[in-house]
Formats: sequence, C-alpha cells, structure tokens
Amino acid sequence: MRPLPDLLISQIAAGEVVERPASVLKELLENSLDAGATKIEVRLEEGGVRLIHVADDGCGIAADDLPLALSRHATSKITSLEDLECVASYGFRGEALASIAAVARVTVTSKQVGAAHAWRLQRSGDEGDSVQPAALSGGTMIEVADLYFNTPARRKFLKAEATEFAHCDEVFRRIALARPDVAFSLTHQGREKWRLASASAVRPFENFSRRAKEIIGEAFFPHARAIDVAAGPLRLSGLAAMPAYSRSGRDEQYFFVNGRFVRDKLLMHAARQAYEDILHGARHPAYVLFLELDPAGVDVNVHPAKTEVRFREARGIHQFVFHAIQRTLATPLSGVGADEHGQDANHPVDDSPNDNSPNGLSDISYFSPYPTASTYQVPLGMSEAAVRPYLDFARAAFADAGDTSLARTAENALSASGFPPADNALAPPLGYAIAQLRGIYVLAENAHGLVLVDMHAAHERILYEQLKTLLDAGSPATQALLVPIVLSVSARELATATEQMEALHTLGFTVASIGPRELAVRAIPAILSGGDIVGLVRALLQDLAEQPASRVVETQRNALLSTMACHGAVRANRHLTLPEMNALLRQMEATERADQCNHGRPTWVQLPMAELDKRFMRGR
Repeated sequence: MRPLPDLLISQIAAGEVVERPASVLKELLENSLDAGATKIEVRLEEGGVRLIHVADDGCGIAADDLPLALSRHATSKITSLEDLECVASYGFRGEALASIAAVARVTVTSKQVGAAHAWRLQRSGDEGDSVQPAALSGGTMIEVADLYFNTPARRKFLKAEATEFAHCDEVFRRIALARPDVAFSLTHQGREKWRLASASAVRPFENFSRRAKEIIGEAFFPHARAIDVAAGPLRLSGLAAMPAYSRSGRDEQYFFVNGRFVRDKLLMHAARQAYEDILHGARHPAYVLFLELDPAGVDVNVHPAKTEVRFREARGIHQFVFHAIQRTLATPLSGVGADEHGQDANHPVDDSPNDNSPNGLSDISYFSPYPTASTYQVPLGMSEAAVRPYLDFARAAFADAGDTSLARTAENALSASGFPPADNALAPPLGYAIAQLRGIYVLAENAHGLVLVDMHAAHERILYEQLKTLLDAGSPATQALLVPIVLSVSARELATATEQMEALHTLGFTVASIGPRELAVRAIPAILSGGDIVGLVRALLQDLAEQPASRVVETQRNALLSTMACHGAVRANRHLTLPEMNALLRQMEATERADQCNHGRPTWVQLPMAELDKRFMRGR
C-alpha cells in the first residue's frame, strides 16, 4: 500500500467536479461572482472542449496567492467548521480549480485592486507553475484549454460539439437568470450568443422581469404570476406560470436557494403538488423561483457539483413552498386585463425601490380579484320584476357554497335603474353576459373587451372547489330522491358498490343492491342534483374499483371529487338564461383557481379591444 500522487488524486476528484465543459464553466462563473464581479465575459470554442475563456472585473487575486488558487483544498471563503455550516458563497471547497488544472491547460491572469500590475500563472497537467508579470486592467481572466488532453479515455465520453455547447449555454442562462445585477456576454466560435446588460437596484422586480424575458422568452410572461411570500426567516419570490403554459418537459423549471441553482427533489415535489389541482397528465409546470433562508438552515456540502442540498427543516420548507405557490395560483382571476407583456393593466406589479430584497426582488402584493378600473354595462331600463329572477338565482347559487355576501352585494348593486356605474369599485372583473354560443361558450363584456367562457369547464371548477369545502367540513348535504334511480350494472360494479358503500356514503351517495345486476341510487349530494347522476355513479364505481377499500376517500379524495364535478357540471348544448350566465360569472370570480378547469384547461379567455380593433383593421 502506498499514497497516491497528488496529480492522480486531483484527476480522481475531477471525475466528480469536472463532468464536462459545462461543469468547468459553472465553477468559473461562480468564482467570478464570489469575487464581486459586475461584468463577466465568456468565450467558448468547440463547445468548451477546446477553450473556455472567462474574464471578470472582480477584486482579483494577489500575486502570492496565484499558486494557491490551483492547489487542492486552498480557499479564502471558509476557515472553520462554523463557516462551512453557514456558507453563503457559491464556492467553498477549494478543489474546483485544482481539479480543472489536473485535466486541462489552465492560465490565470489577475490584477488585484490597488496592485501595480497583473500576474499570470500557467499550469498544464503535472508541469510546474509559471508566474510572470502580465498586462490586465483589472479583475481576473481564466482560460481552460484542451479539456482532458491528458486523460483521453475521459475525453471519449464527451458528446458532439453542439451538445456540449447546449449544456454550457444552460449553465450560463441559470447563473445569468439569478443575477440581473451583473452584465454577462457569451460568444461561441466567434459568434455572440448572449449579451445581457446589468440592471440597477432602483427597480428590482422590473429588472428581474427584463432578464427573465431575455432568457426564457416573451411567451412565458402572459401566463406568469408574481410570487413574493415571507414567513419568518423564509421567503419565496419569483414567477410561476399558469397551466396554459405547461411544458412537455422540465426545461423551464428554475429553482434557486440563496441564489444558487439547485435540483432538489423536495422543492420540485412541493411545486408539483401545488399544481396538482390544475395541471394533470404528463405536462410540467414552468417557474422561476428564489427561496431565501438562513444559510445555517441548508447544507450545500452534499455533492461536489453543489446542485443538491439538504434542509434541516425539510418538512417545514416543503409546506412553506407548497402553500406559497398554491395560494398564488389560487388567487381568483388575477390575470384579468393582462396586457401583451403579461402585466396586469389594473394591478401593475409593485416594483418600487427596495434595496433590501434578496436577489433584487421587491415586495409584490397579491392581486385583488377586482380591478380598480370598473367595467360598465349601459343601463337596460329593467324593472324590479325583471331583475328579481337573477337575484334569486344568484342568492341560491352562492347559498349552496355557504356564502351569501356576494348575493347581498348583487342585490345592493343592482336596482331598477340599471347596473353599477363605471366608478363602482365592485363592478365584476368578468363583466356581464351578453350571449351564449352553440350552447358551449358564454360571451361577456368587461372593461377590457370581450370575455369567452367555457361554461362546462368553469362550472366544473366551481363544483370541484365547493365539493372540497363541503367534504372538509364533513359529508356533503344529501338530497333524497323521491323516485330512486335504478342502474343496470356489471358484476364488478355491483361488487365495488358493496365493498365501497362507506366511501360512497362519505361522498354523499346512498346506494343499495336491489337485484343480481341492479343498483338503486336513493340519495345524492345536494350540490349535484342537476347533474348526470347515472354517468357520475358509473364513473365513481370505475374509480373506486381501482382503489383499495380502506381509506379510499382520504387517498384519492381529489380524483374522486374531480370526477363528481365533471359529471355534475352543466353539459354542452344546455341553454342558459342571461341571469344564469351572470350568476356563473359571479361564481367564477369568487372561486379559487377559476382560471383553469380540473384538467388544466383554461376556463376563459380575454379578447382585448385592441385585438378586436386589429382584426377589423380599425384605426388604419
């Protein structure tokens, strides 16, 4: 047995730290940020395999420290175990540059602030260091050439140039996204790929939004909602897209912990769970989120790549992230009147100066469901007798949900003289119904133009949320049927009904076997009295047949309620009166997550007047 040579030890370590050119670029960019750089320039050749050039305007490295910069376990960022347990810098291990220098030709040129001139250090594998005076105005410039030149077996595992550049580009985008206060540029094979200007701290959220638009693209923003939630030492901020912008992969999921990009299963699960009620199937949500917490509450010393972390209060972090995203997505109709850039015209994001915000994000208030610029419908001269059916319908509809306040608001707002005036702050965001199209869509007019509502999808979401509320308060109120509904069922359906009798009762159904292949439904949830009961019972029996009899309601609660809501909602070709359509709009405004149905589809869309004028070429 004998000790390994230092070079071999570094080459072994490089197997974890230097996986590919993108790994090298990540380490160099993080070192530049730790040095306080405000401008970073990156130049790549052959996807980073031939050359990775990173230059910054940071504090620089002293001449005496240059050899140590390429030595294993040499760092200026921590000095004790206490420092390691609450590390706030990107780098801290002191092994990245040494590992890179063991498998590439490295040149470091740096000028420390106040120094007379710059110094250059060169190392090529096991060759000795060469420190010489150099010309550099300030900061540090590092060149990593011929990656894996001395380990050809490792080099064979690298992919094509385009693939390696794509990985480098993704690393660059992640780091640039987290630091809008730093200017970045990226050039590959002499062609400029990115040039991102730095942003001031005067309008932090606006600057973050601008950087995110540059990196993610404009299409993300019309569907994005701002998040800024704090609870004790925890803060979650950023942007989360509604399901209308769902993706086939996780390519637009960016999660940062104390400014560091991570791929943490706990955080990803919390985000996915927050989307559970509005995003189904194989689709994935899109978001850019920043979690801030005490550095002592997170362990970043889990893996050399530092993309994995471990939280000391994992359950609390999960619940905080889950509820913060869920509440934001559940805010009723926050997107009414969103302009072409995705900003709510009636509720502009509060991006006033706030230099104390982490990651340059300012405090963002949750959107109100009611716009300040009210919608207005010309008075129709309706009499009290004509308005009364609408009031009765609205009162009954909201009473089913246990909320009579909106019905009282409607009764106070509407009168024989007409609808609320334009300056009424309680005028509804979705406006007033004007027609129904093919028994499927409700057309309404609001302050911004035309609103199109998928009545089945909207009613499905309303019923779903109401059913969840009722089930949380106990079993839903039931309605006994004067004449039981008799179904012809299969042997499997009959066996399922018998085994899952308790689960059906919890959901508000009373069923009984009245023959070898017949089932009688004697009571149903009162809230679903107008729905397709036969189809609903069959669908529930199919769902229940696939689940174990014990605790089925607890484990599959939302899936079962979603099935009930789908079959209980108004069907296509059901013609609604204007009072019924207006009552549906008012219920949507009062319902969480009303923007999406239970399957992730939008329930309504806004066609602004500008778009309508454009289609008819008005003003030309």
